[in-house]
Amino acid sequence: MIESPPLVAMIHAVPAAHRIAQDAFAQEFPQATVWNVLDDRLLEDAAEAGGLTDALRRRMLRLIAHVMDGGARGLLLTCSSYGEVVDTARMLWDVPVLKSDESMFKTALAGPYRRIAVVASAPPAVPAAVAQLEALVPAMRPDRPVDVVTALSEKAAGADPKEAAGHLADALRTAGGTDADAVLLAQYSLTPARDALAALLGVPVLDGAGAAARELRGLLTPAGTAAAAP
Repeated sequence: MIESPPLVAMIHAVPAAHRIAQDAFAQEFPQATVWNVLDDRLLEDAAEAGGLTDALRRRMLRLIAHVMDGGARGLLLTCSSYGEVVDTARMLWDVPVLKSDESMFKTALAGPYRRIAVVASAPPAVPAAVAQLEALVPAMRPDRPVDVVTALSEKAAGADPKEAAGHLADALRTAGGTDADAVLLAQYSLTPARDALAALLGVPVLDGAGAAARELRGLLTPAGTAAAAP
């Protein structure tokens, strides 16, 4: 009997995240059948409300229920602002559900970095990303704390990769984060600026899409764990 490719759903808040995650899965997890669901008001509505409301949480859970009813064997939420909803989803469905940057954070905390910078271009992404990162520290680095610095540049949103990298680097300088050992991109939409930002800062810049694809490959394919090293 030939096993069918695993169906992996991804829920996006911005079209750019859709394209970036699609490319990451094509490279890191080509065995998967990818199902993209986009609600391009999720981020704007959260910003206008000043954060997640009960109504927005219910809205995301309805989207998750939609893909689960459709047979998804794994799910990735590419918007970090809605990461807290994943905790509820994991209690409701017995299917791997990943927060947008969870795999990236695990990779960073497993590394030698003492001071980590988290950068974003959308205000809600900053506290959401930091909360995810800090929640993993006690389990992954109980004896080796990490110092986290954040930087926000709304100018980086929609800019071309080189300009976005410049804006993010400027924001890091203003925030006193230029001495960070590594930089984490809190949004998939910033991934195209990764290499230019690394060149400007001279430190590793990590993104979430490829790390998430590798983790789901390890969870959903028999040989995935052995092949999932970055």
